[in-house]
Amino acid sequence: MNKKYKAVIYIILSALSFAFMNMFVRMAGDIPAFQKSFFRNIVALVFATAVLIKNKQSFRWKKGNFKYLFLRSLTGTVGIVCNFYALGKIPLADASILNKMSPFFVIIFSILILKEKLTLLQGIAVFTAFIGTLFVIKPSFQNIDLFPSMIALLGGMGAGFAYTMVRILGNRGENSSLIVFFFSAFSCLVTLPALIFDFHPMEWWQVCMLLGAGLGATGGQFGITAAYCLAPGREISVYDYSQIIFVTLLGFLFLGEVPDIYSFIGYALICSMAVLMFLYNNNKWIFRNDKK
Repeated sequence: MNKKYKAVIYIILSALSFAFMNMFVRMAGDIPAFQKSFFRNIVALVFATAVLIKNKQSFRWKKGNFKYLFLRSLTGTVGIVCNFYALGKIPLADASILNKMSPFFVIIFSILILKEKLTLLQGIAVFTAFIGTLFVIKPSFQNIDLFPSMIALLGGMGAGFAYTMVRILGNRGENSSLIVFFFSAFSCLVTLPALIFDFHPMEWWQVCMLLGAGLGATGGQFGITAAYCLAPGREISVYDYSQIIFVTLLGFLFLGEVPDIYSFIGYALICSMAVLMFLYNNNKWIFRNDKK
């Protein structure tokens, strides 16, 4: 099996792991998002620490990388808390697809921060994807899910900014395991005060759900890291959208959730734009005359 096929398997397994993470977070019940985030990140922190120690890698970051690690961790934490809040309020698939707007936010932040040029196709993809979010959010004053849906979209924005920082750190040669460690440690420290002063007692099954969410998140993080180490993101990133299929199935099987027709239209628009960008980034024949 060549590296690309292995990378595809890894990224699909990562998407499945993140789908289970979302389901476990939802099934944990009425617990504050900060508390859910802490348990999710403490598991990832333990695994990241173990990997660094096992590989005898340094816990020190490269010179000049602290500000990017800080921004990655801050915006990533905002993204997680927003996502976990939304998962407790709106259907599983809706929260997941709004969080999956992050690649399109990466395009926007890459233009603003990295000064990359926006192609016509990228502009069309971003605009169409945002139209798709309107079908999912269904903005109206009568829609009681409007606020949590907007929070979910904010989570996708936070994740998009965080991934932009990861891209900068990767270009600066930072260790990927250290990035995971720093982010997990930062998130735990930030959410710890809220956990202490607003701790909600949990039943044993809720603890199990949050630990399951932590294991799912850890598997997802390491799976996606392994995938991107084997193949360029432009060749495999579209397979990450298989998470939408997984969460829709899990939501139906375990939570009895069936998205409405407008949500399915939104899913189709967003996922089709992701496929379009995938084809474009791989220079398929239909774009051979498009000059970057």
